[in-house]
Amino acid sequence: MNPALTDFLPELVQIRHRLHANPELGLEEHQTSELVAGYLAEWGFQVTRGLGSTGVVGTLRRGNGPGAIGLRADMDALPMDEETGLAYASKNPGRMHACGHDGHTAMLLGAAWLLAHDPDFSGTAHLIFQPAEENEGGAQMMVRDGLFREFPCDRVYALHNYPGLQAGRFAVRRGAMSASIDAATVTIHGKGGHGAFPEDTIDPIVIASSIVMALQTVVARNVSPHDRAVVTVGAIHSGTVCNIIPDSARLEISMRATDPALRTALRDKVVAICEGQAASFGASVEFAWQTGYPSVINDDASVQSVREAAIAAFGPDAVEELRVPMMGSEDFSFFLDEVPGAYAFIGNGDSTGLHTTTYDFNDKILPIGATFLHRLVRDHAARPVPAET
Repeated sequence: MNPALTDFLPELVQIRHRLHANPELGLEEHQTSELVAGYLAEWGFQVTRGLGSTGVVGTLRRGNGPGAIGLRADMDALPMDEETGLAYASKNPGRMHACGHDGHTAMLLGAAWLLAHDPDFSGTAHLIFQPAEENEGGAQMMVRDGLFREFPCDRVYALHNYPGLQAGRFAVRRGAMSASIDAATVTIHGKGGHGAFPEDTIDPIVIASSIVMALQTVVARNVSPHDRAVVTVGAIHSGTVCNIIPDSARLEISMRATDPALRTALRDKVVAICEGQAASFGASVEFAWQTGYPSVINDDASVQSVREAAIAAFGPDAVEELRVPMMGSEDFSFFLDEVPGAYAFIGNGDSTGLHTTTYDFNDKILPIGATFLHRLVRDHAARPVPAET
């Protein structure tokens, strides 16, 4: 931990607990934005609000350092009831910081405090407090609102906690860090009728069942074992009673991939299977698509900067190579579509998993994350990572 953070750390923990007790869903982060903006302004940052609705950007420019770096923390909570029993548990029913965004926001505020009190800092730092990572794609909204036009960055970075990884240890990898996510609602149009006379119907439930089984071949027989992809049918909706064959059935399908080309191939194959299976029964299908987040693809040079900053701050054993990408999705990918950078994990220790009702961010890693982010900014501002050719 940076020794300079020692005196501020108790307040930083209190900030995290305050955020945890007052969680807000995506695009509703009004109190959170107000708190963040207040601290940034107090510490001398230029504060810009309103990008992506409730987003906040704090900018600090000092000296002649040539580098301009962006750091992102997500702020939104999840629509869940908390069951931790903590003294600072959520006060808002149906709202919970179950993914640690309260901790991410606090770590970036800790880095802001360190930068504001660092007389040797020279360069430009844009601290990006982003709304709506969990649901609305707040990163894409901020980009559309001109984030990187108004705040040009050489590189942009994000740090996310990771339950099960040793507390305070970092993990990163080159290339894909997470999977893309797309979803489709597939409606099968058949012909209903009396359950006693199936020969007069085109049974959409039988067709839906056939499609579900055929979809199991998408990954098993169309994706290389060396690639990573998932196709999941999460819901089937059809029928009312046992003796009526309905007119239609509906499938809810999700698709994940770590490679952009494979993402497209999955979608094409799902369409082909659904249409082909339905046609073989004399039925038709209708698709409603929800295009989700792309895969997070880390830039090699930025990954190296993450490693160097972690090692410089905490020693050679502070960072490890993430063996495989996570199959969850993350809208930081929209930032990396605009600016090279890297997404890294910091260990949350032996906590329950993300998106569970008993999860809590580990306060012990607050100073570690803040110190790392501060080091990343200082290193980049003094020696910008060159653009790859």
